[in-house]
Amino acid sequence: MQKRVLVGMSGGVDSTFAAYQLKKEGYEVIGVYMKLYENEAKHKENIRKIDMACKYFGIEYKVYDLTKEFNELVYSPFINSYVAGDTPNPCGNCNQFIKFGKFVEVANELGCELISTGHYINTDKEFIYEADDDSKDQTYFLFHIDPKVLKKMVFPLGGKIKDEIKEFIRSTGDLREIADQKESTEICFVETDYKDLLRKYVDVDKPGDILDSEGNVIGKHKGYMNYTIGQRKGFETTLKKKLFVNKIIPEKNQIVVGEKQELRKETVKIKELNLFFKPIPEKFHSEVRLRYRTKKIPCLVEVSGADAVIHLEIPAELGVAKGQAAVFYDGKKMIGGGWIV
Repeated sequence: MQKRVLVGMSGGVDSTFAAYQLKKEGYEVIGVYMKLYENEAKHKENIRKIDMACKYFGIEYKVYDLTKEFNELVYSPFINSYVAGDTPNPCGNCNQFIKFGKFVEVANELGCELISTGHYINTDKEFIYEADDDSKDQTYFLFHIDPKVLKKMVFPLGGKIKDEIKEFIRSTGDLREIADQKESTEICFVETDYKDLLRKYVDVDKPGDILDSEGNVIGKHKGYMNYTIGQRKGFETTLKKKLFVNKIIPEKNQIVVGEKQELRKETVKIKELNLFFKPIPEKFHSEVRLRYRTKKIPCLVEVSGADAVIHLEIPAELGVAKGQAAVFYDGKKMIGGGWIV
């Protein structure tokens, strides 16, 4: 008997190929499009492409409206995080609560034993591994999903190369526009710039003081929500040297800047630790990635309940920001992570 697999489809080339590949491998495939934010024109266009692909491959699909859940679990926390002076990672929240949270509930409702998406990852049902295409690997964003969900996962893109996938979809002729469309690289619900989105809700552009590490006022900034840790552009000071944002003080509308060495971190604290192995030890050695696309750093992790302290063997030079994820690896195996505090 064929296993039923629910494939999250976006209208993009990756999820289109995932649905095709699973159908080819003999699964009974059902596609699902999840409306996550308010943009009916965009949803209509995405559904048109999904309808075209599903008809071409002979696949059933359904549409679910999860805008209420997405707003509560991803969108509003994104806004609130910037207001708090943090640098949010909405994809991490979306994967945890929506794409591998609510999505699982939809799969159960439709009687699907397995779930799949167009993510570039590999899995053996116990752990997640980096994709063969290093330039597309997305393991960093899946650090906080429920480990129990791994048993339901199947990911046909983990061993593929993006260019090959695009070329195959292009070769069908009928689906060429899906392969040739501009690829989205930004946050899905941010149409232009995140600051334009924030301006709908809060005063982003309220000038404030720029301080040096000793508390002296050395300039004016454009509003603290315009900055993130490690940023070195978008502000001017009385000091004629290269300076970087190393602290944000939202309650005073201030940013603190300093030289590069002042950003160096040898320890990083995290909360809401999520690991894919049991039992959880008091300490363990691994490598950690402190921001998407940054290099992994060897480290020792000391665990205290849901919190942990990461001792870096090589200091992190730039951009360790509250609200980002610290994700642990053992070689290509992603073993969990937590939120930087």
